[in-house]
Parts: sequence; C-alpha cells; structure tokens
Amino acid sequence: MKHIICNGEAKEIKPDMLLIDFIRGLDLNPDTVVAECNGKILRRKDYDTFKLHEGAVLELIRFVGGG
Repeated sequence: MKHIICNGEAKEIKPDMLLIDFIRGLDLNPDTVVAECNGKILRRKDYDTFKLHEGAVLELIRFVGGG
C-alpha cells in the first residue's frame, strides 16, 4: 500500500488509485468536493483521471448548504 496525507491525516491508498475512487471511498459525493493536491486546485472534470501518488498532500473541502 501507498500513503498520502489527506486533510492532515495519513491515509493508505491502492497503487494507481484515482482521486474519484478515493473520494467515493470516504462516502463523499465528488460533485460536492473541491480537491487540492500538492497546492494545486484540481478541476472536478479531472477527478476520474487524476492518479494519487505516494506522499501526495491532499486537501478535500466540502460545501454544504443550510441555514
């Protein structure tokens, strides 16, 4: 297994894991998540092709509605 840092916590990932699969594995809806990897904001349309690499620093931000 490989490791990344996601929102400050170490996480294990499978080799060649796609960002969209990682997000779904956290039970999050990819349409409601903004992802930043190694300081670069990723386009949502690229989530299904972006591969996570060993040592990546990932920040996931979720937007929720309410009042």
